[in-house]
Amino acid sequence: MSTSISKSPSGASSPSDAGAPFLSVRDLRVHFSTEDGVVKAVDGLDFDVEHGRTLGIVGESGSGKSVTNLAILGLHNPAVTQIDGEILLDGQELLTATERELERLRGNKMAMIFQDALASLSPYHTIGKQIGETYRKHTGASKREARARSIEMLTKVGIPQPDLRVDDYPHQFSGGMRQRAMIAMSLVCNPALLIADEPTTALDVTVQAQIMDLLKDLQQEFGTAIIFITHDLGVIADIADDVLVMYGGRCVEKGAKKDVLRVPQHPYTWGLLGSMPTLHGPVDVPLSPIPGTPPSLLNLPTGCRFHPRCAFTEQVGGGRCSDELPLLDLVDDRGAACHLTPEQRTEFFADFAATRPN
Repeated sequence: MSTSISKSPSGASSPSDAGAPFLSVRDLRVHFSTEDGVVKAVDGLDFDVEHGRTLGIVGESGSGKSVTNLAILGLHNPAVTQIDGEILLDGQELLTATERELERLRGNKMAMIFQDALASLSPYHTIGKQIGETYRKHTGASKREARARSIEMLTKVGIPQPDLRVDDYPHQFSGGMRQRAMIAMSLVCNPALLIADEPTTALDVTVQAQIMDLLKDLQQEFGTAIIFITHDLGVIADIADDVLVMYGGRCVEKGAKKDVLRVPQHPYTWGLLGSMPTLHGPVDVPLSPIPGTPPSLLNLPTGCRFHPRCAFTEQVGGGRCSDELPLLDLVDDRGAACHLTPEQRTEFFADFAATRPN
């Protein structure tokens, strides 16, 4: 595992390259040891996230989305987890950082919004105390200062009567309000990196829209880099700047949102788009689910991991899809890991798009 950290005159870590992205992940591999064998949850992943931009990571359950981001935060159990590769946060290597160093970073320089706010918040303490505790830990603020900061953050996330609700417990909040309180807790120390792990999945569509608008407003205010994890391309279309599509622990397509959603290059992405309902066209147009099931991470297919479910293996021919793992062919940070030629992708996507309503 290699690192590239230089020291500034003050002794603080700083990127060795002034033009380096704020977060850089290179060849990340996260494997878990189980009684049944080794689970290759993430198996060679690269991506960058810049200040003020949102990277949407999309894929089915079990594709490695959440595992990737727990590795960034250093939240995996080292007794059963082997993590290799490189994760640089503002030039600091996270995989070689001590637990004390990670504790200083978590909640302060990087933070996470979890999917289930009720399970993530303590039922024994008020919302204000839980937000204030994070603030006091990283700033040394007094209880009075922490309470004032908690009220300020509840105001920012749109909770009414924050000076009163600050003393309420999680069960006294609705689902949407709890998620807002989680966002307030995550942002209380103005982290430069925010990871949102399917934060809108359990919410109704109107509350989903409110939460996404809130994240965009807060990002504009603080310049936060955001990683947004979801299985919903509709959510990605609303919030992301860049998109990374994961399948079987690997990236199968990457690019700017408008490119990935308008002209996708991988059959798996076509399948995700085909399984989405649309408000346009005839109401009786059937959805087209991807056939088969996601691969077992204990026993991954040889070659392209999507090939058992792909309709285009014969067009590639020669058994290449089942024998050879395709590499991610990036040009200007845009590309897909597929054995189809660029010309074939253009042709087959045109056929796919012709079956979809405009």
